[in-house]
Amino acid sequence: MSLSFAFSNEHEAVRDTVRRLCQEELAPLVFDAEEQETFPRHVFERWGDLGLLGVRYPEADGGSGLDKISDCIVREELSYLSQAFASTWSAHTHLGIWPIWKAGTATQKERFLAPALAGRKVAGFGLSEPDGGSNVRAMKTRAERVDGGWRLHGSKLYITNAPFADFLLVAARTRPELSPGSISLFIVELPNPGFDISKLKKEGIRASETALIHIDNAFVPDDCLLGEMEGTYPLILESLSENRVGVAANALGMARAAFDAATAFANDRLVAGKRIGQYQAIGHKLAEMSAQIEAARWLVYYGAWRVDQGTLDAATAARVKLIASETAVSVSEQAIRIFGGAGIMREYPVGRIHRDALVYVIGEGTSEIQKNIIANSLGFKP
Repeated sequence: MSLSFAFSNEHEAVRDTVRRLCQEELAPLVFDAEEQETFPRHVFERWGDLGLLGVRYPEADGGSGLDKISDCIVREELSYLSQAFASTWSAHTHLGIWPIWKAGTATQKERFLAPALAGRKVAGFGLSEPDGGSNVRAMKTRAERVDGGWRLHGSKLYITNAPFADFLLVAARTRPELSPGSISLFIVELPNPGFDISKLKKEGIRASETALIHIDNAFVPDDCLLGEMEGTYPLILESLSENRVGVAANALGMARAAFDAATAFANDRLVAGKRIGQYQAIGHKLAEMSAQIEAARWLVYYGAWRVDQGTLDAATAARVKLIASETAVSVSEQAIRIFGGAGIMREYPVGRIHRDALVYVIGEGTSEIQKNIIANSLGFKP
């Protein structure tokens, strides 16, 4: 049995491609996107041209035929540039279309998955609600059977890409009882007269467009019930577990960006004739940040490897997400401290990175939820 901690040549090629794209094409877009809180939608077609929207989908389905490790590399490098770009990409290429690839009919894949992989259509995922957050069992959005389809009623909150998406996967209760068979996913084409989408103003990840959605008697035809079957709750849980490994890669990219900015500043900033990194107080901060990032890096890619092996479990995904997201918050905060007063100036990226990192100790399951999952796996259930 062999053990290797090296990325393959194919993985390094993916990293080089995304880095070049970020440096040469996307970097000039970041400042205006953040200031205007508007995502440059045309980027999707470029992502599609490069095969970045289909990194982990089979070639037979229009994807690039790579793996979860490649998916995490893309996430890490996009997040190093801008978490808003990375989260917009993630909401589309994983949550928005992965369930369609996994359970959709041939017609649904042709109608929604294929154009989404090419960047011609933008997707999102409507799960969280104002009262229950991502607690699927507390879901209030309901779907009622009518002639030719369903009528949806309810609301969704913090839905990424919703302000400009072409379609959303929307979770709704199709039966009153609390059971896996009572919750289903619907592919809702936008605009839909029953969907009132209100864009939200945010402190973090500002260029990623997010919305509150009021759903009032929205009609969805039968052929847009995912897989033309009820009871896709297990698929939602599977998707969330895998995406926790993905967003951990996002957090890793943010931590790296904050560390690199702090290291450069510590090399350039002089106090009493010495680079501030030569002072023990600053040197120790950088040393600890470096160690945290290295630990998070290999936990993230271990989680990705587990996905590719088909052995990822909820507790492992929770550990990966917990450590990586808390690392991003800690490292970005220390970066601001190293910068001092400059750390809260928009001239430098560390303030933005810290605001963005805070989102991921909340989104995709709070750190407390991750700890609950891990404790449950150890036999300590509340």
